[in-house]
Amino acid sequence: MHVQDSHWSSTVADGARTTPLRVDAQRNLEHVLRAAREVFGELGYGAPMEDVARRARVGVGTVYRRFPSKDVLVRRIAEEETSRLTEQARAALGQEDEPWSALSRFLRTSVASGAGRLLPPQVLRVGVAEERGLPEHARLPQQRTQTAGELRLVPEDDAGAAQLLSVVGQLVERARAAGELRPDVSVSDVLLVIATAAPSLPDAAQQAAASARLLDILLEGLRSRPV
Repeated sequence: MHVQDSHWSSTVADGARTTPLRVDAQRNLEHVLRAAREVFGELGYGAPMEDVARRARVGVGTVYRRFPSKDVLVRRIAEEETSRLTEQARAALGQEDEPWSALSRFLRTSVASGAGRLLPPQVLRVGVAEERGLPEHARLPQQRTQTAGELRLVPEDDAGAAQLLSVVGQLVERARAAGELRPDVSVSDVLLVIATAAPSLPDAAQQAAASARLLDILLEGLRSRPV
């Protein structure tokens, strides 16, 4: 899907140059994007555009002027979250020498940021391999040992999602090669941890505490233990 509103500027008739949004239009756009992140983070990508408009305190027509369909808005938010997760993974790779420290740092940073609630809908799907999974030759190496019914990664020609999967794959492979990650843990499992450990609770302090506690438990489950 082509996203026409990627840079959110108004184009002149000949298409040769663009002009920036007016101050009030830019402010409305920022309100809409912030509201969309909050609403989709709390209710999922199934939340209606009317909820986004109410949270942004603008008319729903204002939302549709910038985002001609809900799919366009969802894609904008998902792309931003994918980019943020990818940068968090790269930072962990570049700044942590120990493989397990790098992986756990990425998970803690991502969960604390709440990015898991806004993972792109196309990245993770649950399905039986023979019916809905990717064919063997199309799967990432980490997926080829998975059994039917497990989570599978579905990049779907999305360059941003493919980058995320690649960088997280490096974190996973390093931790596995060091013997610190269970051999059956895949990239999709790591992304599932991010999604699972980011609950949406009304109280910010409770949410942070619940996320930290749940992540501690999940990290213990991922880590390899000496026999």
